[in-house]
Amino acid sequence: MSKDYYKTLGVEKNATQEEIKAAYKKLAKKHHPDVNKDAGAADKFKEINEAAAVLGNPESRTRYDQYGTAEAGPDFSGFDFRDFAGGDFGDIFDQFFGGFGHGRQGRRAQAGRDLGTEVEITLQEAATGTTKKIPVDKLTSCTTCHGTGAASGKLEKCSQCNGQGVVRHARRTAFGVFATTSACTACAGTGETVSDPCKKCDGKGRVEEEKTIEIRIPAGIEDGMRLRVAGEGEAGLRGTRAGDLYVTVFVQEDKRFTRDGQDLYTDLPISFATACVGNDVEVPTIDGTVTLTIPAGTQGGTVFRVKGKGLPGLRGEGTGSLYVKTQIAVPKKLTKKQAELLKEFDGQTNDKKGWFF
Repeated sequence: MSKDYYKTLGVEKNATQEEIKAAYKKLAKKHHPDVNKDAGAADKFKEINEAAAVLGNPESRTRYDQYGTAEAGPDFSGFDFRDFAGGDFGDIFDQFFGGFGHGRQGRRAQAGRDLGTEVEITLQEAATGTTKKIPVDKLTSCTTCHGTGAASGKLEKCSQCNGQGVVRHARRTAFGVFATTSACTACAGTGETVSDPCKKCDGKGRVEEEKTIEIRIPAGIEDGMRLRVAGEGEAGLRGTRAGDLYVTVFVQEDKRFTRDGQDLYTDLPISFATACVGNDVEVPTIDGTVTLTIPAGTQGGTVFRVKGKGLPGLRGEGTGSLYVKTQIAVPKKLTKKQAELLKEFDGQTNDKKGWFF
């Protein structure tokens, strides 16, 4: 057997159609060229589709299991798998798992592709949530022809597919004649053609323009998370479903705080005198300041926890804490009196064996 399609999809030979379908969906989303930019992802995606095309059809799967070949199997060379960008694999499932040549008929126009962009926010904005306006270059529906591509707004039935959006192919093999279907290339799967192209969009029904998208970034979002804005990707061909916009959010580093999930960490310089005798000090937080009591005898590196002064949970899991680490600040310059007092203090607290407190 030249190719192990079961191994390609990571399923057992006795796998059910539902198991094969689930395995395909998982792998297709992972290796789709519009999502995975790694070298070799496109080839891997083709292998996955080929395996699903054979194993997803009971007849071709039976021939594959019996003869170790898929030469008489379904022909999927006419499919543009990139048309199913963004994780919407419903149409391709109808082909793979509905039986080639017996699946549903109808228009198979190209849906709009998903788009991706980035936005940068501050830690403060991540704590409170914010709204951002993002410029996006994308294909939008032509306003002149209302996305039809025709100057008159009227479309004609495609003569090649008779308005079905798909065409049938018959293949004669050693095992008999097998019928397959694929999207009609003359009408791009819409079932309709344009006789009077719109001048603004050149009959395509879509034009490229910059659009400002307003997105709401929720409080508690973490660096690198993605937000999905439904319907704000590219416009679909001739009124079909628009793609989605995926926004990757990057949170800027903050000079005052280090973040770990919902918790914040900061360093607090305190004087030698405060460390010795204690005092109340003001500590900066993400939304203001709090008073922290430093007890007498506090050592450098001591960490104090301030509950509820971290970041909110993205899904309402409460609020994190602020952890304050003390750093004893040693003055670079002393007055003569200060130096004398420290020497006196040193003489009172230091014996021949060293510091004893």
